[in-house]
Amino acid sequence: MNEEFKIAWRNLWRNRRRTMITAASIFFAVFFAVIMRSYQLGSYDHMINNLLESFTGYIQVQQVKYQDNPLIDNSFDYNDSIVAAISEIDRVVSVTPHLESFALASSGTQTKGAAIIAIDPEKEKNFSDPENKLVKYRITDEAISRLKDAGTIPDNVLEKVKKNPGRSYSSTARLELDLGLTDEENENFMPEILKCAEVSNGYLANDDQGILVSDRLASYLKVAIGDTVILMGQGYHGVSATGIFPVRGIIKMPSPEIDNKLILMTIPAAQKFFDAEGKITALVVNLTDKSNRTIKTAKTRINALLSDKDTVAKTWYELNPVLYQQIQGDSQSGQAMLGVLYFIIFFGIFGTVLMMVSERKREFGVLVAIGMQKKKLQRIVTIEMMWLGAIGLVCGLLASVPLILFFYYHPIVLKGDLGNMMAEWGWDAVMPTAWFGSYFYWQAVIVALMVLLATLYPIRKIGLLKEIEALKG
Repeated sequence: MNEEFKIAWRNLWRNRRRTMITAASIFFAVFFAVIMRSYQLGSYDHMINNLLESFTGYIQVQQVKYQDNPLIDNSFDYNDSIVAAISEIDRVVSVTPHLESFALASSGTQTKGAAIIAIDPEKEKNFSDPENKLVKYRITDEAISRLKDAGTIPDNVLEKVKKNPGRSYSSTARLELDLGLTDEENENFMPEILKCAEVSNGYLANDDQGILVSDRLASYLKVAIGDTVILMGQGYHGVSATGIFPVRGIIKMPSPEIDNKLILMTIPAAQKFFDAEGKITALVVNLTDKSNRTIKTAKTRINALLSDKDTVAKTWYELNPVLYQQIQGDSQSGQAMLGVLYFIIFFGIFGTVLMMVSERKREFGVLVAIGMQKKKLQRIVTIEMMWLGAIGLVCGLLASVPLILFFYYHPIVLKGDLGNMMAEWGWDAVMPTAWFGSYFYWQAVIVALMVLLATLYPIRKIGLLKEIEALKG
């Protein structure tokens, strides 16, 4: 067998061009399949992480009727003991209480329906982190005037700033992206722009009676920090809920739909407002990873801890079935595209194998004529294909690793209309690759199977070989 491996290796390099063509076809098959699937899964992961880490969490503990009928009446008693017990479960990162309902928000003559989410300000930092979403910069006429008066900003940069009137930002990264400045312009002029556009803001204390208002809702109600908002709604078991709340801060939510209607307040303030003392509507549980196995295990253990049979733990895909089905459907379409790619690549590999058999037909006839057994010749050719497959597979995987690593840590940032469209949908305008997982190895396995399938042709041709005809050929 060792001798057959040596013969096969030497045979490969007798015709370097043929070997390089065959290996290259396998290399590009692996490379493009891995990169394509990595980008697809990376985009899904990023979308899901945006959803899980900002809104639903991996698991939620709810009253059994709450998902179908999200009223404050379908709430349950909150106590720290259940939070402590869930926190002890393996792979649980944080447990955050929420009290959610709806109310009319009014200021002056402006009135609009608002979604009320009551939070624990400190615990919420481990989940959606609203403090990080506080508006830090705003492009106003006053800010533009200050930039003009400074006299240090060139006209072309000032024009880019003027194209974003009234827009607010919770981070410098998004502001830099919208302005579209060059690296040199960012370095020279961004500090002055940030200084002129900077706004003061505030957050909630644990016992705060104030509220945080989303940016677009605050613009509609024409309120700023220090103003008051009147809230009117229906409380627990139909009681009237009314109150006047001072605005502590303005937050910028990534989703325009949510940014149009969100108000945050502390849980004690909301329980008093809705007359729902000791009640919450959800416990949001975050985990270390979102694999089905981890989520299902955590869900089972949480349900075992719940003494109240009217409460139940639900996974994120039970809470968001439409999004989950959309992702599954899109993933299947991506797999179909990969199938088409594999189909094309297989015939590329098979074509090079046909060429090899045709070119070596006389060689095979001579070897069999001088006494080499056909089975031995078949083994040598099979080993040659194994060598070719191994070279292409290893090179393809190794070439894809640096790209996956680079774009995992430095994802492609979508700019222009596409970036704005992603932002309008509530997603970060980036395209990262997925970390190495089963998809990485399965591409190699599939291409290896394609190589083995292509090997069947030369094996069969050798088995049916007639020495006289081969020598004449």
